[in-house]
Amino acid sequence: MAAKLIDKAVHNIPGRLLVAELFFEVPINYSRPGDGTLRLFARSVRRASRPVDTGKDERQSPLPWLVYLQGGPGMGCRPPQEYGWVGTALDKGYQVLFLDQRGTGLSSTITASTLALQGNAIKQAEYLKQFRADSIVKDCEAVRRCLTTDYPEEKQKWSIIGQSFGGFCAVTYLSLHPEGLAEAFICGGLPPLVNGPDPVYSRTYEKVIERNQAYYAKFPEDVERVKKIVEYLSQNKVSVPSGTLIPERIQQLGIMFGMHGGLDSVHDLILRAANDLEVFGFLTHPTLVTIDSFGGYDSNVIYAILHESIYCQGEASNWSADRLRSSNSMFNIDTTAPEILFTGEMIYKDMFDSYTELNQIKEAADILASTTDWPALYDEAQLAKNEVPVYAATYVEDMYVHYDHAQNTAAKIKGTKQFITNVMYHNAIRSKTDELFQQLFALRDDTID
Repeated sequence: MAAKLIDKAVHNIPGRLLVAELFFEVPINYSRPGDGTLRLFARSVRRASRPVDTGKDERQSPLPWLVYLQGGPGMGCRPPQEYGWVGTALDKGYQVLFLDQRGTGLSSTITASTLALQGNAIKQAEYLKQFRADSIVKDCEAVRRCLTTDYPEEKQKWSIIGQSFGGFCAVTYLSLHPEGLAEAFICGGLPPLVNGPDPVYSRTYEKVIERNQAYYAKFPEDVERVKKIVEYLSQNKVSVPSGTLIPERIQQLGIMFGMHGGLDSVHDLILRAANDLEVFGFLTHPTLVTIDSFGGYDSNVIYAILHESIYCQGEASNWSADRLRSSNSMFNIDTTAPEILFTGEMIYKDMFDSYTELNQIKEAADILASTTDWPALYDEAQLAKNEVPVYAATYVEDMYVHYDHAQNTAAKIKGTKQFITNVMYHNAIRSKTDELFQQLFALRDDTID
Protein backbone atom coordinates (compact mmCIF):
# COMPACT_ATOMS: atom_id res chain seq x y z
CA MET A 1 0.00 0.00 0.00
CA ALA A 2 1.37 3.42 -0.98
CA ALA A 3 0.94 6.45 1.24
CA LYS A 4 -1.23 9.24 -0.11
CA LEU A 5 0.62 12.52 -0.63
CA ILE A 6 -1.82 15.20 0.53
CA ASP A 7 0.35 18.34 0.56
CA LYS A 8 3.74 19.50 -0.69
CA ALA A 9 5.59 22.82 -0.49
CA VAL A 10 9.11 23.44 -1.79
CA HIS A 11 11.54 26.04 -0.46
CA ASN A 12 15.12 27.12 -1.04
CA ILE A 13 17.12 27.51 2.16
CA PRO A 14 20.68 28.78 2.74
CA GLY A 15 23.42 26.40 1.69
CA ARG A 16 21.91 25.75 -1.75
CA LEU A 17 19.44 23.28 -0.30
CA LEU A 18 16.06 22.57 -1.80
CA VAL A 19 13.68 21.40 0.92
CA ALA A 20 10.22 19.99 0.35
CA GLU A 21 7.70 19.81 3.19
CA LEU A 22 5.55 16.74 2.65
CA PHE A 23 2.36 15.51 4.31
CA PHE A 24 1.13 11.96 3.77
CA GLU A 25 -1.90 9.96 4.82
CA VAL A 26 -1.49 6.36 6.01
CA PRO A 27 -3.64 3.84 7.92
CA ILE A 28 -3.50 3.79 11.70
CA ASN A 29 -3.45 0.00 11.50
CA TYR A 30 -2.25 -1.58 8.26
CA SER A 31 -4.03 -4.81 9.13
CA ARG A 32 -7.33 -2.94 9.47
CA PRO A 33 -7.16 0.02 7.07
CA GLY A 34 -10.79 0.86 7.79
CA ASP A 35 -9.90 1.93 11.35
CA GLY A 36 -8.86 5.42 10.26
CA THR A 37 -5.79 7.28 9.11
CA LEU A 38 -2.79 9.19 10.43
CA ARG A 39 -1.02 12.18 8.95
CA LEU A 40 2.73 11.82 8.49
CA PHE A 41 5.13 14.71 7.97
CA ALA A 42 8.52 14.59 6.29
CA ARG A 43 11.07 16.94 4.82
CA SER A 44 13.13 16.00 1.79
CA VAL A 45 16.36 17.79 0.96
CA ARG A 46 18.63 17.84 -2.07
CA ARG A 47 21.08 20.22 -3.66
CA ALA A 48 19.50 23.13 -5.47
CA SER A 49 20.62 22.98 -9.08
CA ARG A 50 20.59 26.78 -9.40
CA PRO A 51 20.20 29.79 -7.05
CA VAL A 52 16.39 29.60 -7.23
CA ASP A 53 15.20 26.05 -7.81
CA THR A 54 11.48 25.32 -7.72
CA GLY A 55 11.97 21.57 -7.79
CA LYS A 56 9.92 21.30 -10.99
CA ASP A 57 12.73 20.41 -13.37
CA GLU A 58 11.43 17.13 -14.71
CA ARG A 59 14.59 16.60 -16.77
CA GLN A 60 16.57 15.68 -13.66
CA SER A 61 17.17 11.97 -13.21
CA PRO A 62 15.79 10.60 -9.94
CA LEU A 63 18.29 10.66 -7.09
CA PRO A 64 18.56 7.71 -4.70
CA TRP A 65 16.88 8.29 -1.34
CA LEU A 66 18.59 8.13 2.06
CA VAL A 67 15.96 8.06 4.82
CA TYR A 68 16.91 9.21 8.33
CA LEU A 69 15.33 7.24 11.18
CA GLN A 70 15.46 9.40 14.30
CA GLY A 71 16.33 8.18 17.78
CA GLY A 72 13.87 8.02 20.64
CA PRO A 73 11.34 6.55 20.59
CA GLY A 74 9.13 9.61 20.46
CA MET A 75 11.41 12.28 19.03
CA GLY A 76 10.62 14.19 15.84
CA CYS A 77 13.23 15.36 13.36
CA ARG A 78 14.82 18.79 13.37
CA PRO A 79 15.03 20.89 10.18
CA PRO A 80 17.54 19.37 7.71
CA GLN A 81 19.98 22.27 7.92
CA GLU A 82 20.57 21.42 11.61
CA TYR A 83 22.12 18.05 10.76
CA GLY A 84 25.83 18.39 10.19
CA TRP A 85 26.05 15.27 8.03
CA VAL A 86 23.49 16.31 5.42
CA GLY A 87 26.08 17.92 3.16
CA THR A 88 28.15 14.74 3.18
CA ALA A 89 25.13 12.65 2.21
CA LEU A 90 24.18 15.06 -0.58
CA ASP A 91 27.76 15.06 -1.86
CA LYS A 92 27.56 11.26 -2.02
CA GLY A 93 24.68 11.62 -4.47
CA TYR A 94 21.67 11.05 -2.22
CA GLN A 95 18.59 13.09 -1.58
CA VAL A 96 17.66 12.79 2.10
CA LEU A 97 14.26 12.26 3.69
CA PHE A 98 13.64 13.23 7.32
CA LEU A 99 10.46 11.47 8.40
CA ASP A 100 8.78 12.36 11.68
CA GLN A 101 7.87 8.90 12.96
CA ARG A 102 4.18 8.47 13.68
CA GLY A 103 3.16 10.25 16.88
CA THR A 104 6.21 12.57 16.82
CA GLY A 105 6.93 16.01 15.42
CA LEU A 106 4.13 16.91 13.01
CA SER A 107 3.09 13.30 12.40
CA SER A 108 -0.21 13.04 14.31
CA THR A 109 1.54 14.08 17.49
CA ILE A 110 0.87 12.07 20.63
CA THR A 111 0.21 14.21 23.73
CA ALA A 112 -2.06 13.75 26.72
CA SER A 113 -4.73 15.90 25.05
CA THR A 114 -4.53 14.21 21.63
CA LEU A 115 -4.65 10.80 23.30
CA ALA A 116 -7.77 11.86 25.19
CA LEU A 117 -9.53 12.05 21.81
CA GLN A 118 -9.27 8.23 21.63
CA GLY A 119 -11.46 7.76 24.71
CA ASN A 120 -10.70 6.03 27.99
CA ALA A 121 -7.36 4.61 29.09
CA ILE A 122 -8.08 1.19 27.56
CA LYS A 123 -8.71 2.73 24.14
CA GLN A 124 -5.67 4.97 24.52
CA ALA A 125 -3.47 1.96 25.21
CA GLU A 126 -4.87 0.08 22.21
CA TYR A 127 -4.16 3.11 20.03
CA LEU A 128 -0.60 3.41 21.33
CA LYS A 129 0.15 -0.19 20.35
CA GLN A 130 0.20 1.06 16.75
CA PHE A 131 3.21 3.33 17.37
CA ARG A 132 6.08 0.85 17.67
CA ALA A 133 8.84 0.04 15.17
CA ASP A 134 6.73 -2.43 13.16
CA SER A 135 4.23 0.31 12.30
CA ILE A 136 7.00 2.85 11.69
CA VAL A 137 8.56 0.50 9.14
CA LYS A 138 5.22 0.00 7.41
CA ASP A 139 4.91 3.78 7.20
CA CYS A 140 8.34 3.95 5.60
CA GLU A 141 7.38 1.36 3.02
CA ALA A 142 4.14 3.20 2.24
CA VAL A 143 6.02 6.49 1.80
CA ARG A 144 8.70 4.78 -0.32
CA ARG A 145 6.09 3.44 -2.71
CA CYS A 146 4.57 6.90 -2.99
CA LEU A 147 7.83 8.76 -3.62
CA THR A 148 9.33 6.22 -6.03
CA THR A 149 6.20 5.42 -8.01
CA ASP A 150 7.67 7.04 -11.16
CA TYR A 151 11.17 5.64 -10.63
CA PRO A 152 12.50 2.82 -12.80
CA GLU A 153 11.93 -0.44 -10.96
CA GLU A 154 15.66 -0.97 -10.37
CA LYS A 155 15.87 2.38 -8.53
CA GLN A 156 12.84 2.05 -6.26
CA LYS A 157 14.73 0.67 -3.26
CA TRP A 158 16.09 3.22 -0.84
CA SER A 159 18.81 3.51 1.78
CA ILE A 160 18.21 4.12 5.48
CA ILE A 161 20.32 5.52 8.29
CA GLY A 162 19.17 4.84 11.85
CA GLN A 163 20.44 6.60 14.95
CA SER A 164 19.85 4.83 18.29
CA PHE A 165 16.18 3.76 18.28
CA GLY A 166 16.26 4.54 14.58
CA GLY A 167 18.76 1.69 14.31
CA PHE A 168 16.27 -0.57 16.09
CA CYS A 169 13.75 0.42 13.42
CA ALA A 170 16.35 -0.34 10.74
CA VAL A 171 16.74 -3.91 12.01
CA THR A 172 12.96 -4.28 12.10
CA TYR A 173 12.99 -3.05 8.49
CA LEU A 174 15.61 -5.68 7.59
CA SER A 175 13.39 -8.28 9.27
CA LEU A 176 10.00 -7.37 7.82
CA HIS A 177 10.57 -5.56 4.52
CA PRO A 178 14.11 -6.08 3.22
CA GLU A 179 12.76 -5.86 -0.33
CA GLY A 180 12.49 -2.09 0.09
CA LEU A 181 16.13 -1.54 1.08
CA ALA A 182 19.28 -0.91 -0.93
CA GLU A 183 21.49 -0.56 2.16
CA ALA A 184 21.28 0.26 5.86
CA PHE A 185 23.55 2.45 8.00
CA ILE A 186 23.18 2.04 11.77
CA CYS A 187 24.67 4.39 14.38
CA GLY A 188 24.67 3.14 17.97
CA GLY A 189 21.49 1.26 17.23
CA LEU A 190 22.02 -2.48 16.91
CA PRO A 191 19.10 -3.56 19.12
CA PRO A 192 19.25 -6.28 21.75
CA LEU A 193 17.56 -9.34 20.23
CA VAL A 194 15.81 -10.22 23.47
CA ASN A 195 12.22 -10.79 24.48
CA GLY A 196 11.92 -8.26 27.28
CA PRO A 197 13.61 -5.28 28.88
CA ASP A 198 15.01 -6.99 32.02
CA PRO A 199 18.19 -8.35 30.37
CA VAL A 200 18.65 -4.97 28.69
CA TYR A 201 18.44 -2.90 31.86
CA SER A 202 20.51 -5.31 33.93
CA ARG A 203 23.45 -4.55 31.61
CA THR A 204 22.56 -0.89 31.18
CA TYR A 205 22.63 -0.27 34.93
CA GLU A 206 26.19 -1.63 34.95
CA LYS A 207 27.25 1.07 32.46
CA VAL A 208 25.35 3.72 34.43
CA ILE A 209 27.30 2.81 37.56
CA GLU A 210 30.56 3.10 35.60
CA ARG A 211 29.59 6.57 34.39
CA ASN A 212 28.67 7.64 37.92
CA GLN A 213 32.13 6.59 39.04
CA ALA A 214 33.66 8.64 36.22
CA TYR A 215 31.51 11.63 37.16
CA TYR A 216 32.39 11.70 40.84
CA ALA A 217 36.04 11.01 40.06
CA LYS A 218 36.06 14.11 37.85
CA PHE A 219 33.92 16.25 40.16
CA PRO A 220 34.39 14.93 43.74
CA GLU A 221 33.08 18.23 45.14
CA ASP A 222 29.68 17.35 43.66
CA VAL A 223 29.18 14.48 46.11
CA GLU A 224 28.04 16.88 48.84
CA ARG A 225 26.37 19.27 46.40
CA VAL A 226 24.09 16.55 45.08
CA LYS A 227 23.17 15.53 48.61
CA LYS A 228 22.27 19.10 49.57
CA ILE A 229 20.12 19.54 46.46
CA VAL A 230 18.32 16.25 47.07
CA GLU A 231 17.78 17.11 50.74
CA TYR A 232 16.31 20.48 49.77
CA LEU A 233 13.92 18.90 47.26
CA SER A 234 12.88 16.28 49.83
CA GLN A 235 11.85 19.04 52.24
CA ASN A 236 10.29 21.51 49.79
CA LYS A 237 7.73 21.25 47.01
CA VAL A 238 9.38 22.87 44.01
CA SER A 239 7.31 23.52 40.89
CA VAL A 240 8.75 23.65 37.38
CA PRO A 241 6.96 24.22 34.04
CA SER A 242 6.57 20.47 33.46
CA GLY A 243 5.42 19.56 36.96
CA THR A 244 7.22 19.01 40.26
CA LEU A 245 10.98 18.81 40.76
CA ILE A 246 11.39 15.78 43.01
CA PRO A 247 14.74 14.25 44.09
CA GLU A 248 14.40 11.46 41.54
CA ARG A 249 14.43 14.01 38.75
CA ILE A 250 17.89 15.13 39.83
CA GLN A 251 18.97 11.50 39.56
CA GLN A 252 17.49 11.36 36.07
CA LEU A 253 19.95 13.99 34.84
CA GLY A 254 22.33 11.05 34.54
CA ILE A 255 20.76 10.29 31.16
CA MET A 256 23.32 12.77 29.82
CA PHE A 257 26.26 10.70 31.06
CA GLY A 258 26.19 8.69 27.84
CA MET A 259 26.76 11.73 25.62
CA HIS A 260 29.92 13.57 24.62
CA GLY A 261 30.27 16.33 27.22
CA GLY A 262 27.54 14.83 29.37
CA LEU A 263 29.52 14.75 32.62
CA ASP A 264 30.30 18.43 32.27
CA SER A 265 26.69 19.32 31.44
CA VAL A 266 25.43 17.64 34.61
CA HIS A 267 28.18 19.27 36.67
CA ASP A 268 27.13 22.68 35.39
CA LEU A 269 23.57 22.07 36.57
CA ILE A 270 24.68 20.75 39.97
CA LEU A 271 27.05 23.68 40.44
CA ARG A 272 24.31 26.16 39.54
CA ALA A 273 21.76 24.59 41.86
CA ALA A 274 24.19 24.24 44.76
CA ASN A 275 25.26 27.87 44.36
CA ASP A 276 21.61 28.99 44.49
CA LEU A 277 21.04 27.11 47.73
CA GLU A 278 24.20 28.48 49.29
CA VAL A 279 23.54 32.09 48.33
CA PHE A 280 19.75 32.36 48.44
CA GLY A 281 18.45 29.26 50.17
CA PHE A 282 16.24 28.34 47.20
CA LEU A 283 16.54 27.45 43.51
CA THR A 284 16.22 30.45 41.21
CA HIS A 285 13.99 30.56 38.14
CA PRO A 286 16.84 30.28 35.59
CA THR A 287 18.16 27.21 37.39
CA LEU A 288 14.75 25.56 37.52
CA VAL A 289 14.08 26.22 33.84
CA THR A 290 17.50 24.86 32.89
CA ILE A 291 17.05 21.67 34.91
CA ASP A 292 13.52 21.25 33.59
CA SER A 293 14.72 21.53 29.99
CA PHE A 294 16.55 18.21 30.30
CA GLY A 295 14.45 15.10 29.89
CA GLY A 296 11.63 16.41 27.73
CA TYR A 297 9.27 13.64 28.74
CA ASP A 298 6.33 16.03 28.86
CA SER A 299 6.92 17.09 25.23
CA ASN A 300 7.72 13.59 23.96
CA VAL A 301 5.32 11.34 25.82
CA ILE A 302 5.89 8.36 23.52
CA TYR A 303 9.43 8.25 24.87
CA ALA A 304 8.04 7.63 28.34
CA ILE A 305 4.98 5.54 27.69
CA LEU A 306 6.41 3.20 25.01
CA HIS A 307 10.06 3.13 26.01
CA GLU A 308 10.08 -0.33 27.58
CA SER A 309 7.78 -1.83 24.95
CA ILE A 310 10.50 -1.45 22.29
CA TYR A 311 12.11 -4.51 23.91
CA CYS A 312 8.92 -6.54 24.21
CA GLN A 313 8.06 -9.45 21.94
CA GLY A 314 5.30 -11.47 23.55
CA GLU A 315 5.75 -10.49 27.20
CA ALA A 316 4.97 -7.62 29.55
CA SER A 317 7.57 -5.09 30.65
CA ASN A 318 6.04 -4.73 34.12
CA TRP A 319 7.95 -1.49 34.74
CA SER A 320 11.31 -3.21 34.31
CA ALA A 321 13.63 -0.28 35.04
CA ASP A 322 11.63 0.65 38.12
CA ARG A 323 11.77 -2.89 39.49
CA LEU A 324 15.49 -3.23 38.90
CA ARG A 325 16.23 0.14 40.48
CA SER A 326 14.23 -0.82 43.56
CA SER A 327 16.20 -4.06 43.88
CA ASN A 328 19.56 -2.25 43.82
CA SER A 329 20.22 -0.25 46.99
CA MET A 330 23.03 1.65 45.23
CA PHE A 331 20.35 3.82 43.59
CA ASN A 332 18.51 4.61 46.82
CA ILE A 333 18.17 8.30 47.60
CA ASP A 334 20.07 8.29 50.87
CA THR A 335 22.03 11.36 51.95
CA THR A 336 23.98 9.22 54.45
CA ALA A 337 25.35 7.01 51.68
CA PRO A 338 28.83 7.73 50.27
CA GLU A 339 27.26 9.01 47.03
CA ILE A 340 23.83 9.48 45.49
CA LEU A 341 23.94 7.81 42.11
CA PHE A 342 22.34 9.21 38.99
CA THR A 343 20.21 6.99 36.78
CA GLY A 344 20.28 6.75 32.98
CA GLU A 345 17.97 6.18 30.03
CA MET A 346 15.24 4.54 32.06
CA ILE A 347 11.57 5.28 32.63
CA TYR A 348 10.17 5.16 36.17
CA LYS A 349 6.70 5.15 37.67
CA ASP A 350 7.44 8.37 39.58
CA MET A 351 7.74 10.22 36.26
CA PHE A 352 4.02 9.71 35.82
CA ASP A 353 3.51 11.58 39.10
CA SER A 354 6.08 14.36 38.79
CA TYR A 355 5.32 15.33 35.17
CA THR A 356 1.90 16.93 34.73
CA GLU A 357 1.55 15.73 31.13
CA LEU A 358 2.52 12.15 31.95
CA ASN A 359 0.24 12.08 34.95
CA GLN A 360 -2.73 12.45 32.60
CA ILE A 361 -1.82 9.21 30.81
CA LYS A 362 -0.70 7.24 33.85
CA GLU A 363 -3.56 4.74 33.62
CA ALA A 364 -2.77 3.95 29.97
CA ALA A 365 0.91 3.55 30.92
CA ASP A 366 -0.02 0.95 33.56
CA ILE A 367 -2.11 -0.95 31.01
CA LEU A 368 0.75 -1.01 28.51
CA ALA A 369 3.23 -2.13 31.19
CA SER A 370 1.06 -5.21 31.83
CA THR A 371 0.41 -5.95 28.15
CA THR A 372 1.73 -9.30 26.91
CA ASP A 373 0.50 -9.49 23.30
CA TRP A 374 3.31 -7.46 21.72
CA PRO A 375 4.11 -8.85 18.27
CA ALA A 376 7.63 -9.77 17.23
CA LEU A 377 9.78 -6.90 15.99
CA TYR A 378 12.63 -8.99 14.59
CA ASP A 379 12.87 -12.09 12.42
CA GLU A 380 16.16 -13.80 13.23
CA ALA A 381 15.69 -16.32 10.41
CA GLN A 382 15.39 -13.48 7.91
CA LEU A 383 18.34 -11.65 9.45
CA ALA A 384 20.47 -14.79 9.17
CA LYS A 385 19.94 -14.82 5.40
CA ASN A 386 20.03 -11.04 4.99
CA GLU A 387 21.25 -9.76 1.62
CA VAL A 388 20.97 -6.01 2.31
CA PRO A 389 24.37 -4.39 2.97
CA VAL A 390 24.54 -3.23 6.59
CA TYR A 391 27.12 -0.74 7.88
CA ALA A 392 27.10 -0.20 11.63
CA ALA A 393 28.96 2.16 13.94
CA THR A 394 29.21 0.50 17.35
CA TYR A 395 30.46 2.24 20.48
CA VAL A 396 32.23 0.13 23.11
CA GLU A 397 31.35 2.63 25.85
CA ASP A 398 27.72 3.11 24.82
CA MET A 399 25.63 3.68 27.96
CA TYR A 400 22.30 3.14 26.19
CA VAL A 401 22.91 0.22 23.83
CA HIS A 402 25.22 -2.21 25.57
CA TYR A 403 28.20 -3.29 23.50
CA ASP A 404 27.72 -6.98 24.27
CA HIS A 405 24.11 -6.92 23.08
CA ALA A 406 25.15 -5.02 19.94
CA GLN A 407 27.85 -7.57 19.13
CA ASN A 408 25.43 -10.43 19.59
CA THR A 409 23.02 -8.78 17.15
CA ALA A 410 25.72 -7.96 14.59
CA ALA A 411 26.68 -11.62 14.53
CA LYS A 412 23.09 -12.54 13.68
CA ILE A 413 22.68 -10.15 10.72
CA LYS A 414 24.39 -11.70 7.73
CA GLY A 415 26.94 -9.45 6.04
CA THR A 416 27.11 -6.73 8.67
CA LYS A 417 30.22 -4.56 8.52
CA GLN A 418 31.11 -2.70 11.72
CA PHE A 419 33.14 0.31 12.68
CA ILE A 420 33.88 -0.34 16.36
CA THR A 421 35.38 2.38 18.53
CA ASN A 422 35.98 3.17 22.19
CA VAL A 423 36.51 6.89 21.58
CA MET A 424 32.94 7.79 20.67
CA TYR A 425 29.75 7.95 22.68
CA HIS A 426 26.14 7.47 21.69
CA ASN A 427 25.65 10.92 20.13
CA ALA A 428 28.69 10.73 17.86
CA ILE A 429 26.43 11.42 14.88
CA ARG A 430 26.22 14.98 16.26
CA SER A 431 29.47 15.37 18.17
CA LYS A 432 31.84 13.52 15.86
CA THR A 433 29.95 13.92 12.59
CA ASP A 434 32.76 14.13 10.07
CA GLU A 435 34.78 11.29 11.56
CA LEU A 436 31.75 9.04 11.92
CA PHE A 437 30.53 9.51 8.35
CA GLN A 438 34.02 9.04 6.97
CA GLN A 439 34.09 5.66 8.71
CA LEU A 440 30.57 4.66 7.63
CA PHE A 441 31.19 5.41 3.97
CA ALA A 442 34.57 3.70 4.19
CA LEU A 443 32.69 0.57 5.25
CA ARG A 444 30.48 0.96 2.22
CA ASP A 445 33.14 1.84 -0.34
CA ASP A 446 36.10 -0.27 0.80
CA THR A 447 36.48 -3.91 -0.07
CA ILE A 448 38.20 -6.73 1.75
CA ASP A 449 40.38 -8.84 -0.57
